[in-house]
Amino acid sequence: MRLILLGCPGAGKGTQAKFITEKYHIPQISTGEILRAAIQQGSALGKQVKEIVDSGRLVPDEIVIQLVKDRIKQPDCHNGFLLDGFPRTVDQAEALHRQTSIDYVIDIDVPEEEVLTRLTGRRIHPASGRIYHLLYHPPQVEGRDDVTGEPLIQRTDDSEETVRKRLAVYQAQTSPLRDYYIHFKGGKDHRPKYIKIEGTGSVDEIKNRIFSELDKVRVS
Repeated sequence: MRLILLGCPGAGKGTQAKFITEKYHIPQISTGEILRAAIQQGSALGKQVKEIVDSGRLVPDEIVIQLVKDRIKQPDCHNGFLLDGFPRTVDQAEALHRQTSIDYVIDIDVPEEEVLTRLTGRRIHPASGRIYHLLYHPPQVEGRDDVTGEPLIQRTDDSEETVRKRLAVYQAQTSPLRDYYIHFKGGKDHRPKYIKIEGTGSVDEIKNRIFSELDKVRVS
């Protein structure tokens, strides 16, 4: 089973990816993971990646695509894989499909206002990394960590202004990508099945929707 997982920041991709990979015994592959692995390995390409990352530049598509290509050839991908965060653009998708076929594209769809509620409500205890949420998991004392009583903070990434900017970037990149998969023209033999999942509700409800849809398309 070869899957791509789409979803905006705050859609819950990380949580659902864990359920999917555990059920189908396939690895989760993210661009962050393969970039870190390349740097750690110290190969010629890894050194190039490190230089780019250290300078604050974005890693070019051709390098990311090569790393993904190498990663999906590893033995643990023999029975499939789940790509999280790749492809991000149509160009990346086309390059990917020149290397391998994809079975399913799962798009976790969450309304923007729901994402804003999820992300802007997060509060962090910096020293421990404990995470709270003003609505879904509030601290016992407002603004204070349950264990130490120390102040909680809101990360800069979770401010409303930053979240709206991140969502705008995601939509600009992903809307064409979504259309690419809905109207895939890469050939009937390698046509991935696009599955849109309603991303509101409990974690278990979303998980069950994903598995239900995958079960339907696999049987058909």
